[in-house]
Amino acid sequence: MKKIKNKKNPLKIMVVVGARPNFIKIAPLFWEFRKRPEFAPILIHTGQHYDYEMSRIFFKDLDIPAPDINLGIGSGTHAWQTGQSMIELEKIMAEKKPGAVAVIGDVNATLAGSLAAAKLHIPVAHIEAGLRSFNKSMPEEINRVLTDHISDFLFCPTRNAIANLKREGIIKGVFNTGDIMLDVLNAKLKKCHPAILEKLGIEPKKYLLLTVHRAGNVDNAENFKKIIDAVSRIGEKVVFPTHPRTMAQLNNLDLKNFFAPQGNIIGIDPVGYMEMLSLEKNAKMILTDSGGVQKEAFWLKIPCVTLRNETEWVETVAIGANVLVGTDKEKIIRLAHHFVFPKTEKNYYGIGVAARKIADKLLDVLQ
Repeated sequence: MKKIKNKKNPLKIMVVVGARPNFIKIAPLFWEFRKRPEFAPILIHTGQHYDYEMSRIFFKDLDIPAPDINLGIGSGTHAWQTGQSMIELEKIMAEKKPGAVAVIGDVNATLAGSLAAAKLHIPVAHIEAGLRSFNKSMPEEINRVLTDHISDFLFCPTRNAIANLKREGIIKGVFNTGDIMLDVLNAKLKKCHPAILEKLGIEPKKYLLLTVHRAGNVDNAENFKKIIDAVSRIGEKVVFPTHPRTMAQLNNLDLKNFFAPQGNIIGIDPVGYMEMLSLEKNAKMILTDSGGVQKEAFWLKIPCVTLRNETEWVETVAIGANVLVGTDKEKIIRLAHHFVFPKTEKNYYGIGVAARKIADKLLDVLQ
């Protein structure tokens, strides 16, 4: 492993982000960096998610510093986003000469950052390493597997993640830190306000919360129609913060009447972290294809119905807090009425100090 020899200078660490899930996960890391003069962080935003609802509001909600550089890559195919990001990141890394590059999760910026750094022989730290859905049709799975195999330091949220890496022959530089998203939830939960409920005219525990954004659900017209039909037939209020790609598909398939005033679905624009946390905390149930939302539902003790056939967060399924239904309409409808959160105090994801552990370990291995 590569080590920094000069202990007098702070560790120049470049953090690469690009999409909404990344912003949540870097927040506690930057809170930790602020406390420690040993770090000199550089934040690079590839611009994969760029509008206010999908990007800037998270920096505001979570007290994250503005990016030092925003590449403004924007929307495009997976190959185009990854390739353009690599080209620009390589230039910045060559100029800034960071002591390490940290990448987060499984978005295109994660793969672009890790590849660019590895080819320049800069140590790569992967935060949220070792997750597997074992479904290679998911672009996220490709991103996370490749990133893990070229990373020098792998910060894992769970024991299962470590076991996944071991099966693939990755045993050096692997650390169990707990889940960094729990750091955020613990810090922000008490500050969460029900103003969004008042604005929407809904009461706590009298609505379901729906999120759908994954390509396998949204881009596949048949799957998407099944989900929409099932949710429409639940017969209870459903709040639906609608991802831009999801709204585009609703328009493409002429399903705009899904949000008709007489229906049970309340469609809203994407919301920031604090409003989403409030909607999750007060929901009767959550239906989602988001990995992060599955975990937040577990921590908040809200029953979760996952609109996928597999999940990276297998612990939530094993304990009965999360049920995988894919796009099975009858299962979705049935569970919406007959699923309660199990009695459990089990803790699979640490105690909410992942950022501190990551910072400690980075200093230990790099200085």
